[in-house]
Amino acid sequence: MANEKTYLTVTALTKYIRYKFDNDVHLVSVLLEGEISNFKRHSRGHFYFTLKDQNAQISATMFASEARKVLFEPKDGMKVLVRGSVSVYEPAGTYSINIFEMEEKGIGSLYLAYEKLKKELSEAGYFDVSHKKPIPEFPKAIGVLTSPTGAAVRDCIKTISRRYPMAKIYVYPTLVQGEEAKHSIVKNIELANTQNLVDVLIVGRGGGSIEDLWAFNEKIVAMAIYNSKLPIISAVGHETDTTIADFVADKRAATPTAAAEIATPNLENLKNSVNIYVERINKGVNSILDNAKKELMHLDQRLESLSPLVKLEQLYQKKLEYDRYLNLRIGQILNEKKHSLEIIESRLNLNNPITRVMDAYKESKEYLNLIELNFKKVLERKAQELSLYTEKLKVLNPLSIMEKGFSIVYKDEKIVKSKNDLSVNDTVELKFIDGSIKAKIVEE
Repeated sequence: MANEKTYLTVTALTKYIRYKFDNDVHLVSVLLEGEISNFKRHSRGHFYFTLKDQNAQISATMFASEARKVLFEPKDGMKVLVRGSVSVYEPAGTYSINIFEMEEKGIGSLYLAYEKLKKELSEAGYFDVSHKKPIPEFPKAIGVLTSPTGAAVRDCIKTISRRYPMAKIYVYPTLVQGEEAKHSIVKNIELANTQNLVDVLIVGRGGGSIEDLWAFNEKIVAMAIYNSKLPIISAVGHETDTTIADFVADKRAATPTAAAEIATPNLENLKNSVNIYVERINKGVNSILDNAKKELMHLDQRLESLSPLVKLEQLYQKKLEYDRYLNLRIGQILNEKKHSLEIIESRLNLNNPITRVMDAYKESKEYLNLIELNFKKVLERKAQELSLYTEKLKVLNPLSIMEKGFSIVYKDEKIVKSKNDLSVNDTVELKFIDGSIKAKIVEE
């Protein structure tokens, strides 16, 4: 049919476009100037990055055979001059440039702007440690300022819920990339401060190229963080990505997950700390109780030592010790005298004349009788003394006195020895053999 339309397949169209690219003399060898972004080095030595200017960008590849010839280390933000060919990747329908040669031109404009603002804010005191607010140890609520659909918000919520589930989480949906991102970040920082619902604010996003992170290098964002009454933890990008927001923030974290860990205490560590404190308290209480028991025992011993019965027992023990000493001493004297007699007998045996022996014998007998007589007198005297001491002990015994109908008067737990120790209206305690009563002095 003459009016029938012919439809191409996507494959056919893509092949045609590639054919046009490959046969265009202007695209076979292109001299290009641009800024490196999102640079990656493959393990096999290939370079993959984006080449861009203010208004456009193109994916770039430099294979290892050509990359080995590059005499400098390519970095994000670096301006370069390249020669390559533009081609189409049919499966994805995208175009890119394959680079054959590359030389350094200088540092990119974004990097220069970054360094300029960094120096300006540093000199103005925005990075000073003295201005940084402490992160609360036990926050009741934590704010997360990031994209509501990215991995950053999921990582934060997951980490906070795992480490410190009693904390409330407030998510402030925020643009974190693009031209409007800086205004969105500033707006939500101010909103969080106005609402005053959270104790600490996590501001950040996942990693990316310098262009992707640029909102966090804007001056208005830095000022909003600096002027925030709420402490802010910056979590922009990964370990190698450092933004202006990281320098101004009260605390910098390498990743959103790390920021969530900084904002929360570890529940397990808290439990361990509580257990340690409880153990210390128990030890302290036990120590106090032990000291109290020792003091009580000491007081009991003092009371016991002041008791009249104890004193009588002590006197009786002294009497027994004296008796033992007296008996021991008498035995020692007898042994000494016996030994002397034995010596005399030995001398007599050596001098054998009968007269001398008889005289010595008579003399020894008399001496012995005298000794025995003296011993008897000593024993009688000591027995009398012992009897006298015993009678004195009986007389001094308060119980013996009480048995005769006497009583002992105590005032303030002390024995009253004179009437001068008492006054009218004094309360005294009268102790009898069968108990005690309290009385009051009515007149002198």
